[in-house]
Amino acid sequence: MILKRIKVDVGTMLGENCYIIQDEKNKETMVIDPGNLTEELSEMLEALGAKLKYIVLTHCHADHISGAEKIKQKYGGKILIHREDAEGLKKPEINLGYYIGLNDDIRITADSRLNDGDLLHIDDLEFKVIYTPGHTNGSICLYCEKEKLLFSGDTLFRGAWGRTDLPTSSFENVINSITNKLMVLPADTIVYPGHGKSTMIQEEKPIYLEMRQKEWE
Repeated sequence: MILKRIKVDVGTMLGENCYIIQDEKNKETMVIDPGNLTEELSEMLEALGAKLKYIVLTHCHADHISGAEKIKQKYGGKILIHREDAEGLKKPEINLGYYIGLNDDIRITADSRLNDGDLLHIDDLEFKVIYTPGHTNGSICLYCEKEKLLFSGDTLFRGAWGRTDLPTSSFENVINSITNKLMVLPADTIVYPGHGKSTMIQEEKPIYLEMRQKEWE
């Protein structure tokens, strides 16, 4: 497996992490959260000889979706998002392009809508859709058991969780999603978030175990 991270400048302080995953054998490729079609991203896809199969959006915010249509037009691939965030792709008041200084009229149509437990395949690499509402109502993570990788979007960061003061977000939901769906993954799972540095489940688990303990007290 080939895994590349492209840091996209979309007006946020940390930038946005776009990921390219490719099966080395047949060049099938998936792009996760293209905040923009940058020159670096184009050059990487072309250098890899990418046969783009999927453009997966972990949620509908503009800093993660703005490059999706451009990439589809240039390289092909199907745009995928959880069904609960599909309408947000077309609604500026939900995708918040204006909030980070991007075009406030971003309107994208998904080719397919994802559900919890769906499986995406890049040749023999399998990625499971984990529905993790909280940052948005349709947020997802992608988990590859074989490679012990989790792409967490804006649900889980290194030492933190995604914002819950935005349209359709919920603090209770994001904590439940992380605690009940992500912290149960193997401790040595590497987490690749939508912003900032990577981490591991074992590094994040103490935070949420402590929160759960306080709830019991």
